[in-house]
Amino acid sequence: MTSVNRNKRVVAHSVDPRAPLHEIETNRALARWLAQILGCEYGGSHDPQQHTGLDLYLLPTQTLIGAEAAQALGVNGPEDLWGGYVEHDFICTKAITHGLLNKHAVAPPGWSPLFSKLTRGAVLDGVTVFALKDARPAAEHLLYAGPIRFKPIHACAGRGQRVIESLDQFDEMVADPGAQALFREGVVLEQNLREVQTQSVGQSFINGQVLSYCGVQHLTRDNEGLEVYGGSDLLVVQGGYIELLSLDLPDEVREAVRLAQVFDDAANQAYPRFFASRRNYDIAQGIDVGGQPRGGVLEQSWRMGGASSAELAALQVFVEDPSTRAVRVSSVETYFDQPLPPGAREVYRGVAHNGGFLLKYVTVQSHDG
Repeated sequence: MTSVNRNKRVVAHSVDPRAPLHEIETNRALARWLAQILGCEYGGSHDPQQHTGLDLYLLPTQTLIGAEAAQALGVNGPEDLWGGYVEHDFICTKAITHGLLNKHAVAPPGWSPLFSKLTRGAVLDGVTVFALKDARPAAEHLLYAGPIRFKPIHACAGRGQRVIESLDQFDEMVADPGAQALFREGVVLEQNLREVQTQSVGQSFINGQVLSYCGVQHLTRDNEGLEVYGGSDLLVVQGGYIELLSLDLPDEVREAVRLAQVFDDAANQAYPRFFASRRNYDIAQGIDVGGQPRGGVLEQSWRMGGASSAELAALQVFVEDPSTRAVRVSSVETYFDQPLPPGAREVYRGVAHNGGFLLKYVTVQSHDG
C-alpha cells in the first residue's frame, strides 16, 4: 500500500451528526494520535469549507457509503483513509453474512448472491430478510434445526438481538406494528450457539505498514447495568496473516483466522468496488444444538471500532522499533472513574452516551507478557 504523504493532514470525521460525545472525542483523539505516529499535521474534525481541495488522510467513524460521499471527502482509494468504502449501505452491515431465502426473496439494489456462495462453511447457518413476507418461511426453515437469533442489520454491540425458540414466539414478535418496517430495513436470522467465545481477527494497512492480529473481546456493565463492550485484547504482528500464523497459536485461533480470510476474500470478489484499509471480523465459536463445536464469522467492521486504539498502540511500537515482530495490546472501556494503570494511554474520559461516566484507555505489553 502507498505510504501516506507527510504533507497530508490527518482529519477526524464523525459521519453521524447525532453521534454521542464520546464517539466524536474518541475519533478526534485517535486521529490526533495517528498524525503523531505518521509525522503528519493533525487537521481537526473535517470541515468542508476549511478542508476542500487539501490533501487529507481521513479517519471516519463509519464506513463511507456511495461514490458521491467518498468523492466529497476526497477519498478515492484505501490510501486516503483508515476505514472503508462500499457502494451500498447493506454491504457494510450484518446483511451480507447470509444469503436470501430463495431467488424470489426481496433484495436491495446491488445485492450479490456470489458472496454467500463463497462464504458457505465460513459463517453460521442463517438467512437475511428484507421483507416481512420472507420472514416466516425463513424462520420456519431455520427453526427446524434449533433456536435462532434475531439480529437487525444496523444494530451494534448486540443491541436489539433476541433468541427465538419456536414459531409461536416468532409469530408473536412479527405481530408487532413496527415489524414490517424493521424487516424492510433488514434482519438476519441465524442459528444460535451456546457457550460462545467471540474472536477478533483483522488487518490494518497504514502508511505502507501491514498489521495483522487476533484476539478476544470483553464485556462490562455500563451505568445502567447493561452488558456492553468492554475492550479487546489483541496479539498484533508486523505483516500479513502468514506472519500471524507463524506464531504459536491455539487451534481455535488458527481456525478463526482462516474463517476471516475466507470472508475477506469473498467481499473483494462479490463487491469489487469495495475497499478498506481497516478490516476487522468477529468470529463466534461455540456449541450448536447437537452438541457439536461450530464457528462462523458474525460480521465485519470496515471502520473505526473499539479495538482501533489498540491497533494504533501496536503501530506506534512498530514505527518506533521496527525490529519488534509482535506485541500484545489491549483497549479498555470502563464505566467506573479510576486512575490509569501504569503505562496506559488515555483515549477518552468523560460523559457516556447515557449521561454516566466512561473511560477509554489502551495498554501495551511485550509479546511474551
